Amino acid sequence: MKISKATIVRTIVLALVLINMVLQSMGKSPIQYDESGIANIIGTLISLGAIGASWWYNNSFSDAAKKADAFMQMLKDGDETDAETDV
Repeated sequence: MKISKATIVRTIVLALVLINMVLQSMGKSPIQYDESGIANIIGTLISLGAIGASWWYNNSFSDAAKKADAFMQMLKDGDETDAETDV
């Protein structure tokens, strides 16, 4: 699934507007943003997303992922006959 850049930008702008609305309703000063500020926010969100995805996809949490890791290790070790019977 590929998300377009325009969708990401619209989502970020929507989030900023919503956050500013909540801050204003609470009597706080809203987030001041300009082009460089938005670019910094987008860069930070992309970095956080990449870090989160990298962490999630490189660690096995489910039983199926753990079995797949064990199967892959057996294949790497060259023990293909055991790998086929264990899964």
